Amino acid sequence: MYLCYLDESGTTGASTGDTSHFVLAGLSIPIWHWRDADRGVSRVLRAYGLADAELHTAWMLRKYLEQSRIPGFEQLAAADRRREIQRYRNNELSRLAGPANDIRRRRARKLHRNTEPYVHLTWEERRQAVLDVAEVVSTWGFARLFAECVDKSHFDPARSPRSVSEQAFEQIVSRFERYLRNVGGPGAHRNHGLLVHDNNETVARRHTRMMRSFHATGTLWTSVDCIIETPMFVDSKLTRMVQIADLCAYALRRYLENGETGLFRPIFARADRVGDTAVGVRHFSPPACDCEICRAHQP
Repeated sequence: MYLCYLDESGTTGASTGDTSHFVLAGLSIPIWHWRDADRGVSRVLRAYGLADAELHTAWMLRKYLEQSRIPGFEQLAAADRRREIQRYRNNELSRLAGPANDIRRRRARKLHRNTEPYVHLTWEERRQAVLDVAEVVSTWGFARLFAECVDKSHFDPARSPRSVSEQAFEQIVSRFERYLRNVGGPGAHRNHGLLVHDNNETVARRHTRMMRSFHATGTLWTSVDCIIETPMFVDSKLTRMVQIADLCAYALRRYLENGETGLFRPIFARADRVGDTAVGVRHFSPPACDCEICRAHQP
């Protein structure tokens, strides 16, 4: 039995300010390796005081402006850093009191809520924590990465029967299905897999409906015989391996949009491969693209 944890990075829209890519990533782990994988990640995060915190890569890798405004912040102990950040943020919310600042105040509260677990770490410490986790994932020879990375400028809705996110989901299901067949080998006992997805009400309804259709008639590329049930949707705050899928999706998107390789290369090392071809990860892009994913995906 194999669990494939899914999460996404980037937006599906094409309006100004949206990301140029949408990435859906799935990381497959045999159930007999789940506990070791979970412990390995937790061991890294514990060293940074994040044992009980969600590993949310995008929020961790932001730069927190208030840290640069607190004198000697880097020299403070962790508890003192937290205290000074809380004092600064309380003052900031007081400054934004009043109807004229409602939007800015709500944005500030959201930022504070999502970054609170990490404020005792400097940006460099947060960055190193994420890199250390990525290095641990890179050593998981039992894990396989599947991902569809869609360049939205290359995606033509008029020519596709599916939306960006639906295309990505169908691709992941197809590749995970083929992996489950291949890893068993001819004549071997059939392997089965289950998709575990970050919970989103809209996505849950759509992907559940699609999965039922795949079980009945298959995807565009394959029948679905090894993946059981519809996806299981879970709260990513409580599920460490979905958080790792989030890291994978983020690493792929930041590489494609910004050329950032620090997270990308250890994560991409886990792409499902047949020989030297990275069949598990695809960059849906113009034919002239020469990124590392496109070069590795070509047979």
